[in-house]
Amino acid sequence: MAYSDFKLAEIIDNFGLIIHESSGMFSSVQEQECSDLLSTLLKENVDLAVAISSEKARSEMIISPILLEIRRKFNYEISLFSGVDFTVDSQRGLNGFCDFILSLSSEQLLVRSPVVVLVESKNENLRFGLAQCIAEMVAAQLFNEKNQNQIKAIYGAVTIGTIWQFLKLEGNIISIDLSEYYIKDIKKILGILYSAIAESTS
Repeated sequence: MAYSDFKLAEIIDNFGLIIHESSGMFSSVQEQECSDLLSTLLKENVDLAVAISSEKARSEMIISPILLEIRRKFNYEISLFSGVDFTVDSQRGLNGFCDFILSLSSEQLLVRSPVVVLVESKNENLRFGLAQCIAEMVAAQLFNEKNQNQIKAIYGAVTIGTIWQFLKLEGNIISIDLSEYYIKDIKKILGILYSAIAESTS
């Protein structure tokens, strides 16, 4: 079993999670400015990625530039991993590859520092990615506990590049924001990602 094999009810039952659903969960989060570089990249890439209509194109042309923007905002003092093996507990199915991980260290060779944000890329309905993203968030929580990293909450996102949905895991409460954030709301998307990391660095 791997992250991608979990169904939503299964991950909830297996790990004793409680779901909390709400709209506008991140409505009070302050927006972050979008740099000229990211604005240019999105202007050039979004329509092309949508036309190509593959998960790879959306990951490379839309999602990666957004996450790299977050890394720049933290002066390259956080790490960004893409397509990395993140096996935490294979006996419980917490193994496999994560599309993107943001970690609280500038070290890029290995995921060894606190993991705060996981982003799951999909080329279809966002809902299909929720179970996998939650499984990866549970794994990140266990990873931090094993390494004695004092991280209050793990954040996750499921995205097709042009639409983002965010989640938060604190204790055994998984909060799912039912609001969807579109690429035109890039300042809000950046704000949510930025605040998730800033919360753990303050």
